Amino acid sequence: MKKTMLLILFCWLSVYCRAQTQTDPKAIKEKMEWFADAKLGIFIHAGIYSVNGIDESWSFHNKKISYADYMKQLSGFTLKKYDPASWADLVKESGARYAVITTKHHDGVAMYDTKQDNLSIVKAAPANRDMVKPFFEELRKRGIKCGAYFSLIDWSHPNYPGFLKDSSRYAVQKDYDRWNNFRTFFQGQITEINNMFKPDLWWFDGDWEHSAEEWEAEKVRHIILSKNPAAIINGRLQGYGDYNTPEQNFPVTRPPFNWWELCMTINDNWGYQQADQNWKTPYEIITIFADVVANGGNLLLDIGPKEDGTIPDQEVNVLKELGAWNKKHAEAIFNTTGGIPAGHFYGPTTLSKDSTTLYLFVAGKTSGQLMLKGLDCKIDEISVLGNGAKLTYKVVGKISWSPVPGLVYIDLPDGVQDKYMTVLKLKLDKPVKLYRGQGGLK
Repeated sequence: MKKTMLLILFCWLSVYCRAQTQTDPKAIKEKMEWFADAKLGIFIHAGIYSVNGIDESWSFHNKKISYADYMKQLSGFTLKKYDPASWADLVKESGARYAVITTKHHDGVAMYDTKQDNLSIVKAAPANRDMVKPFFEELRKRGIKCGAYFSLIDWSHPNYPGFLKDSSRYAVQKDYDRWNNFRTFFQGQITEINNMFKPDLWWFDGDWEHSAEEWEAEKVRHIILSKNPAAIINGRLQGYGDYNTPEQNFPVTRPPFNWWELCMTINDNWGYQQADQNWKTPYEIITIFADVVANGGNLLLDIGPKEDGTIPDQEVNVLKELGAWNKKHAEAIFNTTGGIPAGHFYGPTTLSKDSTTLYLFVAGKTSGQLMLKGLDCKIDEISVLGNGAKLTYKVVGKISWSPVPGLVYIDLPDGVQDKYMTVLKLKLDKPVKLYRGQGGLK
């Protein structure tokens, strides 16, 4: 009896401790540390929609194409040139610390060998292979964290309530047994992904169609964390995620979140579309990335592979150029914190974790004098990151009897600029201190 009681007590304590780890703010902060330091992830929208080059899932939802014609793309999804090692090499070269790949989009087509139904590229497409497993294996060989995108919505499953614009199918409240059957299905897929791949990060999508209670979001979180307590979850689980995910457009002001991530495409679409040639340039991506990091966030930059498993040349070029810039300026990006408030410097800034080094990001071919306001610290040295050039500066307007610091003017000569974005390193005599007052006014 005593052994039984001790065993029960041990099991209860294990569950309690695990639950505390899942909800305790300190524990969450500790497990989010790698994410906060990572700064850059690569998002990969791989799916049958690349065959015709149409909107992923939404094309049939929005009646651009019939559902039957959309699903015919299964027969053209080959992956005949898919090389997960080269994909992982490209992710590594970009400087990204994590990658997120679609395991299933709203169309219900699994990109791995699901045992919950037969709608997968393993069973229903000529690809006849699991896309996720070998990619995660290659990422982990390179020390890159693995993320799984998973759509809660499944517009192909017979027990899902239907499309947003299709009122002909059932409502959850009118047929709860059917909804429970669907919940068993999608939670079964989450369980098998969790067991097979052990994602470091879960990127849910589609939660807007139902409430947290209907999704059983708390249960979903428990399913994941009971198996892998270190996993982190994005904010699209009806309040049961760890960080926020603004999409496509950068917030004008700094988001009031502990952790956030901007997900953005390299052109105008998530998946591969032959007709979409509106590619963002390396300069545009780099300046967006710098702005995100300066505001304390991460960039999840999306690419859309072709149906044969190759990545468009334009996307490869952007990732390589971004990677070269990251390698040169890594010190100012990775393992840093968001910079000083806007208005002190007209451009993005970051800080070392001890706040004794301030990094200033200068776009384009700027030269001449740069102004820094309100810096109430002594500058020990200013250099150009990546080439070591030492810069001169002077302080203007400092009055000996006033606590208001002067304006710092930094001389940036021609010939030291990066072709995309130059980064200046300011070594300070103490952790950064800023004057935030109203000047000489009483």
